[in-house]
Amino acid sequence: MNRKLATAVGVALLVALAGCSGLVGSTGTAGVDTGDKSTLDRNIEVTASGEATAEPDRATIQVAVTATGNDSAAVRDELAAGDEAVRAALTDWGLDEDDIRTDQYDVRESYETRENPERTEYQGVHRYAIALDDVDAVGEVIDVAIDAGADEVQRIEFGLSEEREREVRETAIENAMANAEGDATVLADSSGLELAGAYSVSTANAGVTPYRVSDAAVMAESDGAGAATGIETGDVSVRVSVNVIYAAEQA
Repeated sequence: MNRKLATAVGVALLVALAGCSGLVGSTGTAGVDTGDKSTLDRNIEVTASGEATAEPDRATIQVAVTATGNDSAAVRDELAAGDEAVRAALTDWGLDEDDIRTDQYDVRESYETRENPERTEYQGVHRYAIALDDVDAVGEVIDVAIDAGADEVQRIEFGLSEEREREVRETAIENAMANAEGDATVLADSSGLELAGAYSVSTANAGVTPYRVSDAAVMAESDGAGAATGIETGDVSVRVSVNVIYAAEQA
């Protein structure tokens, strides 16, 4: 085959391939009218929150043994003695060792004496987080800890057990979905649409807000001479956010 013939054959092949490419492109778009808006998806997307509350069935008490002195070893010894007494009293009352957890332990030179070499004082704190399943016994446990040598009640937190929290969370999700549908319905009505069901649902932010009692409130409750400490409880709230995409159609 001479050079002129080979060139002619090559040009013919290129023209043929170009024609095939054009046919494929036209076949892929055949029957689709991009101006027909009825073929496009319609949806309404909303984010809504739901909340549910419940009485607490679990409590955590923070109490602390404190010590001060001009010798760090003596401060540590005092904290150790307090630790032994507090733990013994609480376990004798009925708590398990696992219910009494060290939350903080610290012995350091007092801030006021750091720049005064002639007067050195150390401050020590051993703080405990005491877990209780009986929320009605919080005041009694505080009295036991204080009588055994605890110097401070720093915070009381009322919360929910895992099982109870799951139950309340389910209610919060149901409330969030009801709020989402309400918002979506308003949006649809305002747009000449109507909802045709949800096809995408997901949860976003979720959280539990426990009921907390400050140390000042605890002291106010325990001012009575020899009277048992009484602690007032409050509801725990669970809040959940949902993202929902609803299918919509022309009303």
